[in-house]
Amino acid sequence: MIKQIKNSYCCVGLMSGTSLDGLDIVLCVLERQGDDWSYALLKQQTVAYTDSWRARLQDAPGLSGRALLLLHREYGEWMAREVNTFLVDVPQQPDLIASHGHTVFHEPDKEFNFQLGDGNVLAAQTGITAIADFRSLDVCLNGQGAPLVPIGDELLFANYQACVNIGGFVNVSCRVGGERIAWDICPANFVTNRLVQPMGLSMDANGAMGAKGVVVPALQQELDALDYYQQAAPKSLSQEWVEQYVWPVIDKYEKCDVNDILRTYYEHITDVMAKNLNKHVPSGSILFTGGGVYNTFLMDLIKAKVKAEVIVPVANLVDYKEALVFAFLGLLRYRGEVNCLQSVTGASRDSSSGVICG
Repeated sequence: MIKQIKNSYCCVGLMSGTSLDGLDIVLCVLERQGDDWSYALLKQQTVAYTDSWRARLQDAPGLSGRALLLLHREYGEWMAREVNTFLVDVPQQPDLIASHGHTVFHEPDKEFNFQLGDGNVLAAQTGITAIADFRSLDVCLNGQGAPLVPIGDELLFANYQACVNIGGFVNVSCRVGGERIAWDICPANFVTNRLVQPMGLSMDANGAMGAKGVVVPALQQELDALDYYQQAAPKSLSQEWVEQYVWPVIDKYEKCDVNDILRTYYEHITDVMAKNLNKHVPSGSILFTGGGVYNTFLMDLIKAKVKAEVIVPVANLVDYKEALVFAFLGLLRYRGEVNCLQSVTGASRDSSSGVICG
């Protein structure tokens, strides 16, 4: 099953996040020279979800077992079709595909997780070895199963003191005491996108609505006081946590103007981020990626509160860093090397996680 080990690989990475924007696809070359890895992005694309797919993914946690497994297969078939289309006329054919899948359940305290998108289908219908289900082994080793990106931060982006991704959730990885640690900081677009949906919007573009609002102090105080923010890493967040703890707080303020709720939530996000980052990364530079980087109001708040230098890279890395790193995770698994760090997830040991199909 493991192919010949070499020093240069062409890989496809697939990423679908909780913000439900679409499927990110990258084609990249990953090359090893001595102990150092480098990358080159050859092609990248986001396939936006149709309203139908967005609704199906959003409703997946409530499906019966049979319906969920059928969706698991259908989503794998859909990803395979998109990959086959993406690979037409590419400069180099890939050695492997690495798929994050779409998170349906993430409850590590119950040793339970599920990533939608059957890797076997992906391998069968593309004819390319596929690696999927990157979280399950770590969860079975009593880890959080998240975040997984820090191994990429450690080996591909070590020139930054920390890496932050602002997507459905905000997560960070950095080196503390000689080892890589990482954790989810707080929910971000997963909450703000849903706040604007009743207006027929998919997002608060540039934070324009929030910028018009005023802070609701009582709401921010309740959000800031949630128990999760007082816990030490390793720790991770999920949509289940948001449903259980965040929405009941926000719903108490439903009579407030949505602009005010958004402004309050932006202040909450950035205060929690600053508390985390200023403690662990008080100087140096921090790489910021993810869709939230395009929210100019949010980024202005971050720059005003974070002590370290805020670095926003070129657009293709902003948008596709996570898909690139999943390609790298798949390659490490393909080579039988560690791709999931005990220091990050709290598992009983490091592991080489992911199921190889094909």
